[in-house]
Amino acid sequence: MKQFLNLGNKDTRSGFGAGLLEAGKEDSNIVAMAADLASSVKMDAFAKEFPDRFFQCGIAEANMIGVASGLAIGGKTVFAGSFAEFVTGRVYDQIRQEVAYGNANVKVCASHAGLTLGEDGATHQTMEDIALMRALPGMVVINPCDYNQTKAATLAVAKYKGPVYLRFGRPAVPNFTPADQVFEIGKAITLNEGSDVTIFATGHLVWEGIQACQMLEDEGISAELIDIATIKPLDTEAVIASVKKTGAAVCAEEHNTAGGLGELICMTLATGYPAPVELVTGGDRFGQSGTPSELLKAYGLDAAHIAAAAKKAISRK
Repeated sequence: MKQFLNLGNKDTRSGFGAGLLEAGKEDSNIVAMAADLASSVKMDAFAKEFPDRFFQCGIAEANMIGVASGLAIGGKTVFAGSFAEFVTGRVYDQIRQEVAYGNANVKVCASHAGLTLGEDGATHQTMEDIALMRALPGMVVINPCDYNQTKAATLAVAKYKGPVYLRFGRPAVPNFTPADQVFEIGKAITLNEGSDVTIFATGHLVWEGIQACQMLEDEGISAELIDIATIKPLDTEAVIASVKKTGAAVCAEEHNTAGGLGELICMTLATGYPAPVELVTGGDRFGQSGTPSELLKAYGLDAAHIAAAAKKAISRK
């Protein structure tokens, strides 16, 4: 199995902040805005460097999206950030009507996403945001796995013309992807070659997938691991090609079952190459308070559960 070096745990929201600052230096047409949470979303460095290009909208997310859409109509590339729960569910109508429908060049930047937000609990955790954003025509959905990939994704998003949902998190997680790796929107990344089962993982669960591959190798099982950083548009060619080789699949995501990546993988394989698939998801539940590691274990999203799902998928061949 390929070995991965953890360069040091770092939060993915800081990768976004670093990417936004770098993109802002490269392109003076980029503007950013926050709904009272600039520091939490790591937009503060951009705000300090470019005070004339940063707008603090206060606790008024719907208004922020309206302002973002207006600036995009005026030709700006707009990054609008808040917590994932607040910048999806609370303002879904505005995103639908003003961003997606108008194909506005607005990047909806969602921090503190998923279960691993931790102790803040269910009111601040969102496990349904990918489903909401996936459903919008023309909306690109990106969920990077670590600091380096989030920074690279932010730089790629800055150059992309059109609406994007960029999802990232609060906890410090292993940083293992190359710092110089260019992010390609719509392209899956094969992290480990295997022959018995494919593990598709996204976001924070990619590292759990790496650990699961090692567990499986210790039992003589060869697992292929594919990082699905872009959920929409999905790299369907890579998905089908991998499962044609392995004959079984697992999908791991920090999201509920309905409308998530697993559902999309199943749809893709049902029409392209039917094969047994096991889903490692949050199920049909809200979150709760706890540390990130406690919550991943409690919701069956850790490496051990991914490895168990892989063996179950193999048994169904």
